[in-house]
Amino acid sequence: MIIKLIILLNLFLDGAGGEDPKDRSIFISPVRIPLALSANFGELRTDHFHSGLDIKTQGVTGKEVVAAASGYVYRISISPGGFGRALYLRHPSGYSTVYGHLDKFSPELEEYVISRQYDEKSFMVTLWPPRERFQFNQGEVIAYSGNTGSSSGPHLHYEIRKSDEEEPVNPLLFEFGVDDNIRPVIEKLAIYPAGKNTLINNQKRMLRLNVTGGNGKYGISSQNEVTISGTAGFGFKAYDLINNSNNKCSVYSFQLNIDSIPVFRYIMDAFSFSESRYVNSHIDYETLQRENIFIERAFRLPNDRLSIYQNVVNKGIVSFSDTRKHKAEIIVHDVHGNKSTLAFYVKSVSPPDKVAQAKTSDNGAIVMPYNRNNKFVSKNISVNIPSGALYDTLFFQFRILAGNPGMFSGIYEIHNKYTPLHRSYNLSIRPEKIPEGKESKMLIIQIADDIRRIPLPSTWNDGFLSANPNTFGTFFIGIDTIPPLIQNNGFASGANLTGRTTLKIKITDELSGIKSYEPVIDGKWALFEYDQKNNVLVYNFDQKRIQKGSKHDLILKVSDNRDNLSTYKCEFIW
Repeated sequence: MIIKLIILLNLFLDGAGGEDPKDRSIFISPVRIPLALSANFGELRTDHFHSGLDIKTQGVTGKEVVAAASGYVYRISISPGGFGRALYLRHPSGYSTVYGHLDKFSPELEEYVISRQYDEKSFMVTLWPPRERFQFNQGEVIAYSGNTGSSSGPHLHYEIRKSDEEEPVNPLLFEFGVDDNIRPVIEKLAIYPAGKNTLINNQKRMLRLNVTGGNGKYGISSQNEVTISGTAGFGFKAYDLINNSNNKCSVYSFQLNIDSIPVFRYIMDAFSFSESRYVNSHIDYETLQRENIFIERAFRLPNDRLSIYQNVVNKGIVSFSDTRKHKAEIIVHDVHGNKSTLAFYVKSVSPPDKVAQAKTSDNGAIVMPYNRNNKFVSKNISVNIPSGALYDTLFFQFRILAGNPGMFSGIYEIHNKYTPLHRSYNLSIRPEKIPEGKESKMLIIQIADDIRRIPLPSTWNDGFLSANPNTFGTFFIGIDTIPPLIQNNGFASGANLTGRTTLKIKITDELSGIKSYEPVIDGKWALFEYDQKNNVLVYNFDQKRIQKGSKHDLILKVSDNRDNLSTYKCEFIW
């Protein structure tokens, strides 16, 4: 215990330590196999921080999942996306645990869920059982691991939350069998101009350098002298490794020191779901979009309201206005106390006389302050950006191109996809023409790249189609009149399916996406599970609900988000 207290004290003094739970041993591992992680808490992802741990299940589904602590089931969620099949337990400690991407629940839970799905005639349900209905002791099997929802492979998503706020906390603050003695790895340094007249190595743009070193000690090449005139912010790229896993995880904490004085600190103990999207301001969003590289900022954008920052001086922005050499350090920790430091020097220089006053070149851009509502109106289009949607003042740009065949408007470039948004804005476009009787089939479509088209939920308002995208980019008005495609999977109408355990049907839609499906067997609603990522409906034969050894009639109706409808009918023997 004395050794552990010394470690925690050292972490605090080094800028690593944060919240320390009173009892770090209240939870056990939620799986009965050797514990290995593929992702950690707070991992940087597009639009959100990862809210738990991804636990490897040896590449397969069906591994036993146990209650990490004694408690009761307070919520069960079934969804074709997200966590898929998920279970939520509440514990006397004031914490709750979440288990996602499950394949099956324990038998009593499974029977309860299926019964409720039939009652509601819906695969997708959220259930809130009475507190006394399902209670489990620590270590009892509650479910089996899977690959449901938005999972990209078999694993268990595991969370610990504060029960009162439903706020996720870092599970690795608790002791349940994750070993780690590997130091974080630092790969890149980034330096950003923070003022109009800032020069970094005599240039008005971000400087990015590869770092040298290893085993916890990093620097930059002696050939890469850094000079700065004006205000600047620092960033870096790093990752952490955990024993028994080759997956790169995010770092737990970091601190920026200038001349040994802390000016910015980040610590991933906990966050609220309402602030998770601020990850887009914490990272260099443009670099992520262009190069798929996560660079973390050690400074704060004006509308970055993350609560995980501490000891922030002047938003982490550093002024270089003398002619001295300054020592900079970025100290990175993982949650187990392993530490790496990137140390380098910055030469503060005076600006050249010719650049005393920077020339502004806005290319006709419209200034949009981040802390107020902003509106842009042009022929056949309006853009309304609410206060708080921007992370910094925006120099808004707009361009219109001629539409292509099959489009019902011009192509509108709304600023650019490299600028992040914290919340959606309203985009309204007036079509150049409307096919008779097809108003309800028209929608706004975002061009993601040369291939992908993203349909947006669209409504009519005074002759305009309106949508609420949450990214800038390129848009046009299109139309969807093609109903979903329904295909049997491994059987034909009239087939004898005796001996099979499942029946599968593939459903796809060309544009607006699947809205709903209604399966009926022998005149009664039937439970077809929707595997959304594979576009498959799965019916598990159930002799409690259909008669075994007889002929059955199946009718399946599938509609898309523009209410185009397809109907599939077949007979089968089972």
